[in-house]
Amino acid sequence: MAKRPNIVFIFPDQQRGDTVGFAGNSVVKTPNLDRLASDSVTFSRCSSNAPICMPARKSLMCGLPVTQHGLWANNLPGDPELPNHVRNISNAGYRTAQIGKVHFNVRAKGDGHSRVFAHLMHDWGWEDSIELRDITAYTNAECYYTDFLEECGHLQILRDYMRTYVGGEAAGLIRPWETPPSLLPNDEDIDIYTAKRSVEYIENYEDDRPFYLSVLFPGPHNPFDSPADDRALYNPDDMPEAILEPETGPLSPQVERMKGVSHLDKMTASQARMMRMYYYAKVTHVDHGIGMVLDALEAKGVMDNTWIIYTSDHGEMLGDHRCSHKALFYESAMNIPLCIRPPGGTNAWQSRALTDQLDLTDTMLEIADAPYLDDASEYRSSLVGKVLDGPDASDAQQGKETVFSDVRLYSMVRNDRYKFAVDSLTREPTELYDMDKDSDQIHNLVEDTGLDDVRSELMDHLNTHLDKLDHEKVKKYQDTLNANPLLGSAAHKMGAPTVMPPQS
Repeated sequence: MAKRPNIVFIFPDQQRGDTVGFAGNSVVKTPNLDRLASDSVTFSRCSSNAPICMPARKSLMCGLPVTQHGLWANNLPGDPELPNHVRNISNAGYRTAQIGKVHFNVRAKGDGHSRVFAHLMHDWGWEDSIELRDITAYTNAECYYTDFLEECGHLQILRDYMRTYVGGEAAGLIRPWETPPSLLPNDEDIDIYTAKRSVEYIENYEDDRPFYLSVLFPGPHNPFDSPADDRALYNPDDMPEAILEPETGPLSPQVERMKGVSHLDKMTASQARMMRMYYYAKVTHVDHGIGMVLDALEAKGVMDNTWIIYTSDHGEMLGDHRCSHKALFYESAMNIPLCIRPPGGTNAWQSRALTDQLDLTDTMLEIADAPYLDDASEYRSSLVGKVLDGPDASDAQQGKETVFSDVRLYSMVRNDRYKFAVDSLTREPTELYDMDKDSDQIHNLVEDTGLDDVRSELMDHLNTHLDKLDHEKVKKYQDTLNANPLLGSAAHKMGAPTVMPPQS
């Protein structure tokens, strides 16, 4: 019997789908990702199932949309007992490992070292775990990375930087285009640390079992503290312009809220370019770490028996629509890169098929010959066949009819041409975009009477999606918002119904 293949899952945090060279971006410098893509299949229309960290990661882990796993925003307690693909792959005979930022469990600053919580990683199915913390927690958080910095004598440099950044951002004293570069040596940065520990794992691997290794880079998530060396590779005048054209049509409550908390109403085009430069430089820094992992796999001699999957949890607004961060259904936050390399590689080609993170759940289970997850199987479709069948297959450019995304009690459906969003509880339409004519999503057509048939068809899909909403979990989310409204949209803070009939 042929030896089963290894799986390496490369997963940076908050990387836009358009900030990789293989997506056609001629400005960003991602030589290692481009090298990976040169013998892989790339997917240009892959969507996040929840454009915010914890919900997106939970969907990918458990193969469930937000409406069913119930994690509508960050920093909410989840259900560790849910079936998940890592546990199934482990039970199928793989040695499973995670190195980097997982971000599944609610953790507070100063709550103890990551090793104290290693049992949570084991509960999720990882046999080996080097869990790192969210970068802004390092004002006083402890984990394997802080141990490393303390040995190097540079822990206080990180703590001082993060305290300055977190305090300055909260007070509005540090804008994204003013973020200072990292003061740590480049090889002590958290992303390079993630790469180094992954390289060590690959180099020292001697188990007879195949491995499933998740390399979870904390960057390029903000702060955009890219090292000065990487910033020097770019010229702000070369940066693509942000989408700053005023929107037409109604402004959805979701977008209005994010504009308010972003405070970019007075941002200039040159400031937006500087922010982009800092972000691009951090993308390049993470790309260097990815190159280290690829080199280690080649040196180990396992590239002919290893699947490599590269994607992200969501994108980053980067000033588009005068918004920062994510949690919106604009492509800047929704579209994520996806690159899949089968063992031995393949002739590079690109698919425009509609895909999402839930497809990756079944993809990895099929690779491992592990049992599929039963719940929400209608949302998932493995991409293994598409990758192996090649660009001339009849379905090479055909994906799902629709993909869904949910965040903070708003839900979106997208088909090949249109994107439509509603309030998840009242099902009141909030956004409609013609992606063929308006890829920047400037013109909200939600009130255009000429598109009644389009709205009706997409609403039917959303009704089917939302009819499976777990109302008990919605109630828990609303109760959490009552206690801490900063976690989500104030529009759903008080008195919102937990059960609504389908809208015809």
